[in-house]
Amino acid sequence: MRYCRLAIDDRPAWGRVDGDVVRLLRGSPLEGRPADTGRAVPLARARLLPPVIPPVFYAVGLNYKRHAEHALAAGNAAAVPDRPEVGYRANSALIGHGAAIVKPAGVKGRFEAEGEVVAVIGRTLRRASHAEAQESIFGWTIGNDVSARAWQHRDRTFWRSKNSDTFKPMGPWIETDVDPLTQSTTMRVNGDVRAAFPTGAMIFDPYEFIVETTRHITMHPGDVLWMGADGTCQLEPGDVVDIEISGIGVLSNPVHAEERQGA
Repeated sequence: MRYCRLAIDDRPAWGRVDGDVVRLLRGSPLEGRPADTGRAVPLARARLLPPVIPPVFYAVGLNYKRHAEHALAAGNAAAVPDRPEVGYRANSALIGHGAAIVKPAGVKGRFEAEGEVVAVIGRTLRRASHAEAQESIFGWTIGNDVSARAWQHRDRTFWRSKNSDTFKPMGPWIETDVDPLTQSTTMRVNGDVRAAFPTGAMIFDPYEFIVETTRHITMHPGDVLWMGADGTCQLEPGDVVDIEISGIGVLSNPVHAEERQGA
């Protein structure tokens, strides 16, 4: 089943994607079985929002061997990870399918996208076993980890390089009936394939991260865990970037230049 969030009269609402329509729901599927309102809107005309606003936005860094080795060779990482560790990102950076990624005027050099599968947590977890971690997943969505590399290398933290407004597209919906570890991820810019990799070829799978995280931190329904990528692609204003994960869908966003104040 596919659940989404969309804007109805400029207010967020939950919906269930049913072919080429979205059936509006009363209540959140993360809080139980929502009721069908009897209303529907064409999917093609729906303004999709990020499919969840997480209580906590967890993100994995280097989780594909080739990506980690590339970063190590470039002097940007200490080593290939030997245990699962998570970081955090800002909800304020989230945008939905179709919304514009804005390249800040001060960004120079590499401005890159990374396509990631995203786990959406469906229950409260503390000290979860591997089996409990597997059972905890409500569904899966797609994330585009946009990064300004010069800022990333210059700053002591990732505060602006990863978390600037619009830098975290997520969507288009949550798919509840898929095994992402058997799927493939493809990144396209203006229709041209820039990177492709097996989604499940991770150093540590999502459940290992959940087990490790919940040894110390309680995870809650609606939390998201972005799982890293095995490739990047350069973005410029005027581009359209598509992240496709088979079995889930396609997350598509245009890239705009920031409008300078007073211009």
